[in-house]
Amino acid sequence: MNVLIRIALLALAVPLSAAAQTTQAPVEVEADRLDLDQRAGTAIYSGNVNIRQGEMQLRGERVEIQRNDAGELARATATGERAYLRNQLEDEETPMEGWARRIIYHVAERRVELIDQAELTQRGDRFQGGRLEYFIDREVVQARSDIDGSESQRIRMTLQPSQ
Repeated sequence: MNVLIRIALLALAVPLSAAAQTTQAPVEVEADRLDLDQRAGTAIYSGNVNIRQGEMQLRGERVEIQRNDAGELARATATGERAYLRNQLEDEETPMEGWARRIIYHVAERRVELIDQAELTQRGDRFQGGRLEYFIDREVVQARSDIDGSESQRIRMTLQPSQ
């Protein structure tokens, strides 16, 4: 396997890790194209991108992986008409799923931003709006109707009754 492709695949190991056992799982990537810039610290996958590692999945027409100045993985950004993120936590029966035109996963913060026609489901609860932020470890959702450069998109929620 080409060294550049190996590096690009390894770049995904941290952004898609939700738990210790997930980081040990192999990373599977399907895409039509890969552009890797080691100096800039970016790997850009395009064309029906599907990335899986353990119980974590990220899909989009384009996925960009970025490193910080220390060379650590900092962010994964998926874009497309309906970019998709799925994460199955160990103690949950159903996965967290999110859709938007742009999904940004901030690795160190374990925070997900869903931007433009955003939708997030977890435990039967459903959130929709222009911009949703989900803090994975705290299980906190913040919703906004406004997004930069676009028409406001009202917030809608469906919350399931407590069991």
